[in-house]
Parts: sequence; C-alpha cells; structure tokens
Amino acid sequence: MGQISELLQCAPLQPAQAAIAITGVAALDEAGPGDLSILSSPRYLKQFASTAAAAVLVDRAIKVPTPADRTIPLLVDNAEMAMARVLQLIAPPVPQPPAGVDPTARVDPTARLGDAVAVGPFCVVGARSSLGSGTILHAGVFIGDDVAIGRDCRIFPHVVVRERITIGDRVIIHANSVLGTDGFGYRWDGARHAKIPQIGTVIVEDDVEIGSCACIDRAKFGATRVGRGSKIDNLVQIAHNVTVGPHCVITALVGVAGTVKLGAGVAIGGGASIRDGVQLGDGALVAGCAGVATDVAPKTAVSGIPAIAHRQNLRELNALGRLTELLPQINQLLDTLKQPKEK
Repeated sequence: MGQISELLQCAPLQPAQAAIAITGVAALDEAGPGDLSILSSPRYLKQFASTAAAAVLVDRAIKVPTPADRTIPLLVDNAEMAMARVLQLIAPPVPQPPAGVDPTARVDPTARLGDAVAVGPFCVVGARSSLGSGTILHAGVFIGDDVAIGRDCRIFPHVVVRERITIGDRVIIHANSVLGTDGFGYRWDGARHAKIPQIGTVIVEDDVEIGSCACIDRAKFGATRVGRGSKIDNLVQIAHNVTVGPHCVITALVGVAGTVKLGAGVAIGGGASIRDGVQLGDGALVAGCAGVATDVAPKTAVSGIPAIAHRQNLRELNALGRLTELLPQINQLLDTLKQPKEK
C-alpha cells in the first residue's frame, strides 16, 4: 500500500499500514481484506462504512465517518483519476502479437512498415499503405490500399480500414469497427435509388480511441474527420462528411447523420441521434436518447425529443407528470364555463 500512497502523494502512512499488500481492486460492497476500493460520491457512504476493503481512495471533498479499523482511507483530490493511475500500475498487459509479420498475414510488397510493427495472424495490408513504428495489428485486421497509419497505434481483431484512410499516432481501434464504408448517398431518379459515388476519405487524428463495432463513413468528397483526443464508444455511427472536433466524447448507440459538425469538447449521451447538417458548439452537452434537430449553442445542455434546453425539458416533463392530477380540475372548469350565465 505504501507504493500506492506514494504514487498518489497521499498523507504518510504508518509503517504497518504501508506494508499491507494490495492484491486487487473491487467495489466497496464487494471488496475483501486485500482489495483497494473507491469512494467518489457521498451516495456510497453507507457502503464505505461497512466495506471490508484494506484501503479506499476517497475524494477529499467528501466528509467520511471514521471507518472500521480494517479500512484505511487514502484522501485524494479526485478519486476517479487516482484510481485510473492505480489501474495503470496494476493492469495486466494486453496480449499482442510479436513484432514482425505473421506467416499467415498478407502484406503487399509496396506497403511500408516502420520499426517494431506487429502484423498478426491473417491480417491484410494493401498496396502502398504504411504503418508507423510500434503499431500493432491484431488478428484478422484488414488494411486497404493507400492507407496511412501513424506510430504506436493499436488495432484490434477484425477491424476494417478501407482504402485511402489516414490515421494519426497513438490511435486505438477496438474489434470489428469499420472505417471508410461508403457514405449513405442515394438520389431517386424516377425509377430507383441511384447510388452517388463516395470519393472522399476519413481522417482520424492523434490519440483517438474508437470502441467496438463503430462505423465511420467516408465523405462524399472531402473528409469525415475525428479530431485529436476524441473518444468514441461501441456501436456508434458517424456518417459521411461529419466533423468531430477535438476531445469530444460520443457514447454508445449514438447516430450522427451526414455533415454534422461537433465543436471542441462536445459530449453526447448514449442513444442520442443528431440530424444531418446540425452544428453543436464547443462544450455542448447532449443527454442520452435525445433527438437533436437544430443547432446547439456552445456550452449548452439539451435533452428530450426534439431536444430543447435541458432545464426547460425538465420543467415540461414535470408538468406532463402532473397532467393526470390536473385533468379533473380542468374538466370541472370546462363544465363551469359551459353552464349558462344568469341574467
């Protein structure tokens, strides 16, 4: 425990406390005598009081009761960030193929591989594509022709990166995601839905992470772009010609329609839908399951279908919830209004 306390710059521990071995990490109500746990919200004070954890990372702003003798509180400024640092320290390494090209992989002779690149079993790397130093392709990854991938990227099994895509440095793409599918472009010609050629590209900037089964479509022309440091969850659809600004967070099951523009630091909750052509300003917040049909100003929170200012939506929902109570009074008032007035 002493190593963890020192890493997080906590108050000094007694020698006996520092010598306690931390063998795992667990939730407060599941932790055992060798576990480290976390208290980041006052909602979990009851669990904190009864936890069997050896130590608990506690937000300094939370007033905690005196824990049982078996539990040591480690006060930190931000318990979630502190736990992230601890997990980096103790996380087991992710299995990965060794440097070099697996005998079952197919790498085009014109492809360029940097130092310490690993190309796993049954991967395909197309003509004129390049992989930067330290990049790892796990089993079954397909890289099309004329793709440029930067340094120290991690691309997990069965990812598909279609032709003419550019990916920056330190990008992580999780299993079964697809970059560069044709944008969903059709026009009715009087007899059928005629396909419009999608000749653009996808550009993924540095330090982006893309979850599993996400789809990022190529642009009609120009580029679909994901800005540096942005994080995209599982099962997200990014349509053609979308611009995702830097450091955005897009959570699971979000659908972003064509030509949408997200500013810097936008956060979109799970299951939300963004209509084509909408612009979300810097720092905008979209609640889960919202349906955004109009532009959202910077640093504005919206929710509901159609999405409106979050506080307004809460007021309207509250009023709607009271409607059944008000209906008898409204009907009584209507009956009164219908009665003939005395002359």
